Amino acid sequence: MLETILLIVSILIIAVVLLQGSKASDGSQILSGGNDALFQNMKERGFELFISRFTLILGFIFFIISLILFLK
Repeated sequence: MLETILLIVSILIIAVVLLQGSKASDGSQILSGGNDALFQNMKERGFELFISRFTLILGFIFFIISLILFLK
């Protein structure tokens, strides 16, 4: 039973991570050094915040189930 749940959580983690946007916002920052965006306060909002928190929760669930299966 736990193995099946672990498999489902693993697939969900892969899907959710693929849904996340990349943190590198602009390729031109490589040339300019990105100094203009260095101290900007960029908060995640809406869907990005939900996906980020969902990934954290799935990761925690994955860790706990893996630990339980290891100690069995």
